[in-house]
This record gives sequence, structure tokens and C-alpha cells, in this order.
Amino acid sequence: MQKYRCMPCGYIYDPEVGDPDGGIAPGTAFEDISDDWVCPICGVGKDMFEPAE
Repeated sequence: MQKYRCMPCGYIYDPEVGDPDGGIAPGTAFEDISDDWVCPICGVGKDMFEPAE
């Protein structure tokens, strides 16, 4: 699955890890996260993420 990087702070969303503190289970694709989810580091929305290399 594709990893995504937060453009403002550099946080990497790794679908294999998810975001347990944010209620996102491991194995959840970025596309399947609800649109109101925000970066756990800086708080920006999903629209500020881009696919990570």
C-alpha cells in the first residue's frame, strides 16, 4: 500500500502501521481514512498529503 507524506511537517502515514492514536487501524489505506482525519503531528487535513516516494 502507498505511503503518504504530510507536506507541511513531513509526517509519513504508513498504512501498515495506521494511526492507532487517531483511531485508524493498521492495514487501512490512506484513501479509506475519513475525510475529517487530520495529521497527528501538525493537524492539517488529508488534502495536504501527497504520495511518498
